[in-house]
Amino acid sequence: MALEYKSFSKALGETVKTGIIKSNLIAVFTGLCMALYVYDASIPGNLLSIIFSLIGSSFVIGAAGAFNNLFDRDIDAIMERTKTRPTVTGQVDTRTGLLLGILLTAAGTGLLLLASPMAAFFALLGLFLYMVPYTMWTKRRTVYNTEVGSISGAVPPLIGWSVISHDYTHPGIWALVVTMILWQMPHFYGIAIRRFDEYKAAGVPMLPVVKGIERTYLQTNIYLIMLAASSFLFWPFSPIVAGIVFIINMTWLILSFTSFNKAEPKIWSHKMFMFSIQHIVMVYFIIIVFSFIAKALK
Repeated sequence: MALEYKSFSKALGETVKTGIIKSNLIAVFTGLCMALYVYDASIPGNLLSIIFSLIGSSFVIGAAGAFNNLFDRDIDAIMERTKTRPTVTGQVDTRTGLLLGILLTAAGTGLLLLASPMAAFFALLGLFLYMVPYTMWTKRRTVYNTEVGSISGAVPPLIGWSVISHDYTHPGIWALVVTMILWQMPHFYGIAIRRFDEYKAAGVPMLPVVKGIERTYLQTNIYLIMLAASSFLFWPFSPIVAGIVFIINMTWLILSFTSFNKAEPKIWSHKMFMFSIQHIVMVYFIIIVFSFIAKALK
C-alpha cells in the first residue's frame, strides 16, 4: 500500500477529526442556547464559561477522534476512505497518537471544569461511551453497533446545557437528545450502504452487510417514523420549534419512501445521507435562532 504523507499539522487535524469536532461543537452550542433561553440566563455573565466550554469540548471530542483512529488502524487500512489516515500510514505513530489524546483529554477536562463540573462529567461520559461500548466492544461484534454509538453521539447538547444549568428536568434538552439518537441510525445506514463493499471487506457488521439492503430500508423507515413522532417532545420548549421539526422529519420520511429503488440502493442511500446532513443542521439552526429571538422578546 502506498503511503500518503501530509504536512504534520494536517496529519494532526485528520487524527483528531476536525470535521467531527465542528459538527459536535454545533450540538454543544445548541444545548447551550436552549438553556440560555429556558433559564433567561445572561450571555455576558456566562461568557467565560461559554468560551471555556466550547474550547474544552473541542479538545475532548478531538481526543476521542485520536483514540478511535489508533484503535481502528487495522480496519482503516482496508477501507478506501480511511486508508490514508495518518495513523494508518504511520505519520502519526502510536506514541504520538496516545500522547495527543491524553493531552487533549486533560486540557479539555480542565477547561470544562472551569465552565461547569457537570459539563466536564458529560464530556468524559461521552468519551467513555464512544471508546469502550462502541469502538472497543460493539463496532466489530454486533449489527447494533450503530445504536450503541448513537448514545455517545447524543451527549454534546448535555455539555452545553450544563454550562448554564444543572436542572435536567426540562423536556426540551431531552427532546434534542432523543432527536440526535434517532437521527444517527438513518444517517449511518446511508453511509453503510454507500461503503458496503468496504465495510464487508473490513469485517465491520453494519446492518446492510449483515441483514441486507431491504432490512436496512425497513429499519431506516421505522427510525424515521419514530423521529417524526419525537418532534412533539419539543412542544414544552416551543410549539413553533416542534411544528417545524415535525415538517423536516416528515420530509425525510417521504424522501425515503419516494426515492427507494431496489435496483439502485446506493442512489437512495446517497440521497438519504445528504438529506441527513441538511436535516440536523436545520434542526440546530431552528433551535439556536428561536432561542435567541425568544430570549430577546422576553
